[in-house]
Amino acid sequence: MLTDREVAATLEMLKNEHLDVRAVTLGLSLMDCVSDDISRLTARILDKIDRTAGGLVAACERVSAKYGIPVVNKRIAVSPVSALAGPFGPEDAVKIARALDRAARDCGVDFVGGYGAMVEKGFAKGDETLIASIPQALSETERVCSSVNVASSRDGINMDAVARMGETVRETALRTADRDGLGCAKLVVFANIPPDMPFMAGAFSGPGEPDAVINVGVSGPGVVRKAVDRAFRDGARPGLGELSETVKRTAYKVTRAGEILGREVAAGLGLPFGVVDLSLAPSPQVGDSVGEIFRSFGLDRVGVPGSTALLALINDAVKKGGAFASSHVGGLSGAFIPVSEDLAIAEAARDGYLSIEKLEAMTAVCSVGLDMVPVPGDTSAATLAAVIADEMAIWVVNHKTTACRLVPVPGKGPGDPVSWGGLLGGACVMEVRDLPGAAAFIGLGGRVPAPVHSLRNWNRAPVPSVPRPFPGRPGFPPGSAPFPAAPGSLPARPPFPAAPGSLPARLPFPAAPDSLPARLPFPAASGSLPARLPFRATPGSLPARLPCRIAPGSRPAPFPGCPGFSGFSGSSRRGAGRRGPWP
Repeated sequence: MLTDREVAATLEMLKNEHLDVRAVTLGLSLMDCVSDDISRLTARILDKIDRTAGGLVAACERVSAKYGIPVVNKRIAVSPVSALAGPFGPEDAVKIARALDRAARDCGVDFVGGYGAMVEKGFAKGDETLIASIPQALSETERVCSSVNVASSRDGINMDAVARMGETVRETALRTADRDGLGCAKLVVFANIPPDMPFMAGAFSGPGEPDAVINVGVSGPGVVRKAVDRAFRDGARPGLGELSETVKRTAYKVTRAGEILGREVAAGLGLPFGVVDLSLAPSPQVGDSVGEIFRSFGLDRVGVPGSTALLALINDAVKKGGAFASSHVGGLSGAFIPVSEDLAIAEAARDGYLSIEKLEAMTAVCSVGLDMVPVPGDTSAATLAAVIADEMAIWVVNHKTTACRLVPVPGKGPGDPVSWGGLLGGACVMEVRDLPGAAAFIGLGGRVPAPVHSLRNWNRAPVPSVPRPFPGRPGFPPGSAPFPAAPGSLPARPPFPAAPGSLPARLPFPAAPDSLPARLPFPAASGSLPARLPFRATPGSLPARLPCRIAPGSRPAPFPGCPGFSGFSGSSRRGAGRRGPWP
């Protein structure tokens, strides 16, 4: 439960610190709408969205008024449309996009996501159809958003898909040239895309999700900045550990508020609640910027040395606070650094503090990739694909989710201003090194293999490969293992004390290099006799000890290589004429 003081702090966040629920997203499966007739398919889509999401906006407004927390966007995320587009061509796929756009307009929601495909391993027919239709679909609709997942840590990077997306981004920009390439602001390329993300343009209802579910995206960069400023009040100089704790506690409060609202909306619609995605998603308003948090920590601008380390601290603290606040945290959950949507980041890029290379480095430690980055309109498709590939590689290796949303602005070059308005904001076009070498690399195609998960580079000294002497033998160093350990293996200590005076058992055959010694898993009984082995022992080997006493009066047979052993008799080692080292 929240204390009175925490409730008062939450009210202060609402009034003066830009706390809001950035998105309430209804995830909706369309798999029961499948048909090989395009008219029947679009009719089913319209009917299901109207039945399920028709009351979404009213439910959000009712709960928002009850708690006083604004809900900025109401959205719908559907199943990947490529799964429905298999029987059709690109023209029919565009009809599906128009149906989604109409359904979103009728329900009063801001955006509908899910016009996308999952092609990290290859293309199905529906995937080919959908990707070919993206430029036309995004140029002819207002509320449809598209996402394509081209890579994953499990499957690697599909470079053929990356090349296709470079061409798709460029063509989409040209089709919406009259709006400064606005279509590309609704198109995102993903690696490791989460199936429950409420934020656009990547939201979709993925495998394993319920038929309908409510997911919530919470934001609060202004809240975090104010909390950090308060930590420096009255000349205090807190350490980074204390400031991380401040961010974590603030993220906890924001997440709790978002989950309460999301559960109320879900209950009002009679739907299950899915996840809360706590992401510091900025807006182009003063006081609601991730970049301003950097200034509160002492960095003058985003992009100066230290920016990547600070972003890692903020991202980690946000994730920890969100995870502590809710058992249902999902989506991206971290810090966003979209260039055009964050006023301070846009200013840093305009003034030369932030280059696209530095931005790429920072994406390695936050929860999104190169997001809403305006680039020159004449950037080639191969260069766009190469930039996307670089981003995918960072996140595939790091086992994280990333999104790449590049916006070529036709007719504009580096430094030229561009503005899309609303939450998309505006910025100056960033310089991209459009060199010809990228085309040859991207043209190779194929797949970049997934990283090997079992061969991580741990901080461990090299292991010697030469055998070492056994305990009790000359040259054995006290306290060390009798064999070289395999990288990453557990220490070779027996889980019990060895019997006093016992020697390790030698195998009766040459041991494989680096193999473990044949120690018995129990102490030998006092006075026990050596075990008789049914095969020839190597000269000089020591007998294994039995874990029990030999019956009184019995006499052990000598082993090969031991005094009294007369060897084998007969011409064969098989059959009745054999005399071995046992009775």
